[in-house]
Amino acid sequence: MTDGDRPRCRWAEGDALLTAYHDAEWGAPERDPRTLWEKLVLDGFQAGLAWITILRKRDAFRAAFAGFDPTRVARFDDEDVERLLRDAGIVRSRSKIDAAIGNARAYLAMRDAGEDFTDFAWAFVNGAPVVGDGRKALTRSPQSEALSAALKKRGFKFCGPVIVYAWMQACGLVDDHEERCFRRKQAGTRGPDRDKRITPSNKRRSRGL
Repeated sequence: MTDGDRPRCRWAEGDALLTAYHDAEWGAPERDPRTLWEKLVLDGFQAGLAWITILRKRDAFRAAFAGFDPTRVARFDDEDVERLLRDAGIVRSRSKIDAAIGNARAYLAMRDAGEDFTDFAWAFVNGAPVVGDGRKALTRSPQSEALSAALKKRGFKFCGPVIVYAWMQACGLVDDHEERCFRRKQAGTRGPDRDKRITPSNKRRSRGL
């Protein structure tokens, strides 16, 4: 069976870039703190947009945001904001750009206070991926609501529970690969049960980084 023949999540079919991202990255448990932060920032930029838009611009985002080095991004000033607003390779939203810079500062404040971003995030799923049922696609969960609130308390922006849930899916804190998908449960064990009252997403929902 070739890679193209493998059954995978339906949202990842029909576009080579989405397929490659799904097969190599989406849902793989991420435990590097800087990478977790980068993916949260990109999920914030996705708000209101299709995920493929961000994926196609990801290299441009990395170039524009100094390789997503939080120390460098935290030092961005008004001149950098204006530079970013002129950069057609990224999403030119002042509120999202300001949030990315503020989120770098919040990340560094956590680090300077001795709070590891990886340990912080994974504590909300007791250190192991929460495995979905493979049939119902959710947009939020009790864990994403709690994690969102904790991020906001630390000064993060563009981190509502829906954005955070997409981030958790992308970073493997949640395994929401479809039941038919060859990547389902490849890495991870069942975590805490999720609230059955959470409303399923519609079929047009995009997937975070």
